[in-house]
Amino acid sequence: MEVFYIGGSPCSGKSTVAEALAERYDLVYFKVDDYLEAFTAQGAEAGLPVCQRIQRMSAEETWMRPPRIQCQEELDYYQEIFPFVMEKLTALHAPRIIAEGAAFLPYLMTNNAHYVAITPSRTFQITRYRERPWVPHVLQDCTDKEQAFANWMARDALFAAEVRRQCSLLDLPHLLTDGSVSQETRLKQVTAQFNLAE
Repeated sequence: MEVFYIGGSPCSGKSTVAEALAERYDLVYFKVDDYLEAFTAQGAEAGLPVCQRIQRMSAEETWMRPPRIQCQEELDYYQEIFPFVMEKLTALHAPRIIAEGAAFLPYLMTNNAHYVAITPSRTFQITRYRERPWVPHVLQDCTDKEQAFANWMARDALFAAEVRRQCSLLDLPHLLTDGSVSQETRLKQVTAQFNLAE
């Protein structure tokens, strides 16, 4: 089984790239986000503290905390569920897979030859989030929705910065999405990184 991993942070175009590569090179697409609810429940049942906390927190409790606390929790969460992610991925038994998700943190992927992280600039991130129709639903139970959104954006900016820091420290490949590169160019960059045949 050969797996190509795309890590990084939200709103960077990871899913778009993964979907395009899956279609172009006949890869099975594994999207971590599709299983997050199940992984969280699995972790909570196993007594993992971050998963348990996430399960019981309200939207108000989640989004009104300081962004640095939220970011650290996100990092800890992905570390907790990583074994579940890899177990699910391995169970696919597919010859070639494109796996995408923020759970693929650089420091968890140091022994993998096929890895790239993609993160957005803060301006690009906020612009794209404001275009997503499901964002108001996520924040609908917060008493101060604008502050909750600001905290969310700050959390993700901190997360993106941490991914970039880890990539730099571990000499792992990273691509920045700021709107200056076309989708086709980005696909070519990732294709070259993975040594996929044109």
